[in-house]
Amino acid sequence: MPLPLQSDAFGKLLLRLTLACLLLFHGIGKILHPEFVEPIVKGVSAMGLPGPFAYAVYIGEVIAPLMIFLGLYARIGGLIVAVNMVFAIVLVHTAQIFTLAKSGGWALELQGFYLLCGLVVFFLGSGRFAVKPD
Repeated sequence: MPLPLQSDAFGKLLLRLTLACLLLFHGIGKILHPEFVEPIVKGVSAMGLPGPFAYAVYIGEVIAPLMIFLGLYARIGGLIVAVNMVFAIVLVHTAQIFTLAKSGGWALELQGFYLLCGLVVFFLGSGRFAVKPD
């Protein structure tokens, strides 16, 4: 018989809390330092999109992590995170896709972590321990 913490529901909760908490720090950083969004505005404008579109980063780094954390439409939150990370990679990190960091790891391991974990939450859902389980 598995231990009470050895369950799909607990694993989904741990995944959600890890992704949400770590990504939320980036969002809080942008709230405390709005100047961090200016390079995003320039990158979005360079892609031919309206500059204010860059402020959607707050949806991807604050709103979506809160959705995931609470388990309130977690699948949608996971998809938003994944899309947010695709934009981050295209806007800022394209040149690093096939490079290694100084430590020997993939240069985009953090961005890859957020992108893939967002997709995992999208595919798995919130689990039982959620405001709105799915």
